[in-house]
Amino acid sequence: MKSKTLFALAIVGMLAAVGAQAETYDGVHPITDQASRATVRAGAVYAADHADPYDDGAQSGVATPFVSTVTRSYERAQAVKAAHSPNPYADGYDAGVPAPIVSTVSRSAVRAQATSAAHALGSNAWGEAY
Repeated sequence: MKSKTLFALAIVGMLAAVGAQAETYDGVHPITDQASRATVRAGAVYAADHADPYDDGAQSGVATPFVSTVTRSYERAQAVKAAHSPNPYADGYDAGVPAPIVSTVSRSAVRAQATSAAHALGSNAWGEAY
């Protein structure tokens, strides 16, 4: 039984070895010697002296400087004003001032009810038995 298994594995190994082929690698570009050393050197000098045409913003040129139309003191006054104003990003900034709650029950009536509820035995704050 073992010899049959070894024989089968040997056959499969030989078939795999016959089927495998190696490829040759010739490089990315074929080798050409059409350009002279002087031409290659001139191209290298040009590339070193000029900006990279593939760089981000290479064609944009030099940016023009920004010239402000306001004075430094005006900007400072606006900054101080903003620093002393309320934070517009705070929670409830645009909610306004809340209206006061006005009760129709007298203070003494509420106090009397609270006192009687606190001293009542066997009932909760609403007067219900528990």
